[in-house]
Amino acid sequence: MADLKGEAMSEYKVRLMTREDFDLAIHWAAEEGWNPGLADAGTYFETDPEGYWCGVLNGEMVASISAVKYGVDFGFVGFYIVKSGFRGKGYGLELWNRAMESLAGRNVGLDGVVEQQDNYKKSGFQLAYNNIRYEGVTNGESNLREGIVAIAEDQLEVILSYDKPFFPGERQSFLRKWLKQDGSTALASWRDGDLLGYGVIRPCRNGYKIGPLFADTAEIAESLLLGLQSSVRSGEPFYLDFPEGNEAALVLVMKYKMRKVFDTARMYTADFPTLPLSRIYGVTSFELG
Repeated sequence: MADLKGEAMSEYKVRLMTREDFDLAIHWAAEEGWNPGLADAGTYFETDPEGYWCGVLNGEMVASISAVKYGVDFGFVGFYIVKSGFRGKGYGLELWNRAMESLAGRNVGLDGVVEQQDNYKKSGFQLAYNNIRYEGVTNGESNLREGIVAIAEDQLEVILSYDKPFFPGERQSFLRKWLKQDGSTALASWRDGDLLGYGVIRPCRNGYKIGPLFADTAEIAESLLLGLQSSVRSGEPFYLDFPEGNEAALVLVMKYKMRKVFDTARMYTADFPTLPLSRIYGVTSFELG
């Protein structure tokens, strides 16, 4: 990537995004085909208002990145976009370096384009595994099986506790907002008072995304999947992302004739977190983990 030189460098600034700036980054993400959720922007930004950076050239925002902090020792990078027409000029690299500096001392994760792995490795990232996106179509049928119910306010603390093994950092503040996004449906599976799994479906620019979808068994994951997709009218596309090593998740998407869309490379800068990948049937978000 070329270095910034001369007058162009003096006019290029890296700074924190405002909330309005982030709306533009969300728009760029949609243009890139990332299909953000309709209510994602507020939840994402409020999770870490000082975790969103932009590159501004002559007063125009030309690059974006998120570097969201979770707790004291984990961070996640996403929304790394340089506006078309400004690529290959060093603007993205300077922004990337500033964002990574803000996460110094933390294990940092990302879901990146598989073909860009070598570039991420230059910044210390190593491949842990690939995540796979599958697309299905809702059938409009009511499939709320026994034990599958909407998550109630008085169950929230149990949900937050159940979620902890599935994510490398502290994200209770994020989840409290994520579970209540406008237009979303959040379901849980219970048996004899024990929580066995939960999932969320939310509206996106195109169709819906399910995530997270965490479950103790494949049967529970299937029940949650059916319940979530049945909350949406028939004929809508929906998307599910899961670790490629989860064979039960692959069997599930094949059973319902979902098609593979693409892979991402889940990478970390330090030790790979110990996550229960066999119970992850739906990743929460490629942008924030």
